[in-house]
Amino acid sequence: MGLFSWLFGRKKKREQDIEEGISYERDRVDFKQPEERKQYIENCLEQMAEAEKELTLLNGEYSLVTSYLTDIEEIEALPKEQTEEIQVSARKLVALEQERKKYLTKTRMSNAEYDKMQAQENEVTEGIEKLTKAEQYQKLIKQDLGKLDSEKSAYDYRSSELYGKLNDCRGMTMIVLITFVICMIMLLILQFVFSYQTIVAFYVLIAAVAVALPVLFFRYLDMEKELERVEKARVRLVQLQNKVKIRYVNNTNLLNYLYMKYSVENAAKLKKLWEEYQSEKEERKQFAEAEAKIDYYREKLLYSLSRYRVKSPERWFRQPQALLDHKEMVEIRHELNTRRQALREQMEYNRQLAARAGDEIRAVAAEYPMYAQEISRMVDEAEQKFDS
Repeated sequence: MGLFSWLFGRKKKREQDIEEGISYERDRVDFKQPEERKQYIENCLEQMAEAEKELTLLNGEYSLVTSYLTDIEEIEALPKEQTEEIQVSARKLVALEQERKKYLTKTRMSNAEYDKMQAQENEVTEGIEKLTKAEQYQKLIKQDLGKLDSEKSAYDYRSSELYGKLNDCRGMTMIVLITFVICMIMLLILQFVFSYQTIVAFYVLIAAVAVALPVLFFRYLDMEKELERVEKARVRLVQLQNKVKIRYVNNTNLLNYLYMKYSVENAAKLKKLWEEYQSEKEERKQFAEAEAKIDYYREKLLYSLSRYRVKSPERWFRQPQALLDHKEMVEIRHELNTRRQALREQMEYNRQLAARAGDEIRAVAAEYPMYAQEISRMVDEAEQKFDS
């Protein structure tokens, strides 16, 4: 703590030394040397010029603050009737400023979105309707494509199944024929080589083949007819699927164009933007009307205050609440008095600074009379330069 206190103590002392003024070390200057003499006097003159310049600025600000305080006195001294006249305008301004602040702090549409919606204002309602219908149609098309894909898969499966059964039927026919030939050969061998009576077996074999072959043949014909029906149905289905795909592509292109045109992702977004735009449009209209009313009541307040010898009536545009609330007016007066006191201190400091610099120049001239004329000339030149 001791170290920090010492450091901050040094800092405060340094600031105090700066504020107390400029030190002069005349004893260290060799006035017999022209350059040193000139530099010393010019330094004093620059200090005086800087102080005078600062005083000019401070005087202007001081006059302004004093004028504000005088205005407060004039306003507070007004009769009740005139005060009420001013407060009517002030009350309106406070209410309108609150509405204005609420409008400005609210989350709003960006100007780019608003301008785009404004440019398409006459088309948006139709655009929402088109987008909504196109999106609904897109869903139906996707459903139809899904159903058609399922049906096509079913036909493909049935077609593949029938091709397999036809191949099986051909295979069975070949097996029956080969079996018939083998059995006939065996029966002939038994009949003529081994002298067996195989006539009944011949009849049974022929009867079996006579039954099996027609059954296989008619079954093959039925499956072939069914396959033909399946293939035709599949072709019709593919043609229908192509038509639906064309509709899908055209509708997708329409949707993409409308999305690009209105800079949205879907109809719901466009509808939301349209609702926001309508609300924004109405609020902007109200805001413009409020701005016009603010201008009107400011002019009215300006006129009233000007009539009652208030020198800076426009100042009260920024703080009309003070015209209604005595407590706030007291706070403003206190703040102005504090500012005026600070200005007085700054002005006094600069006056002292200029006076000390002037005293120093006169002291040098008195101590070195042989250079008094030269010093007087430098002072005159500095005054002319400052005045210009």
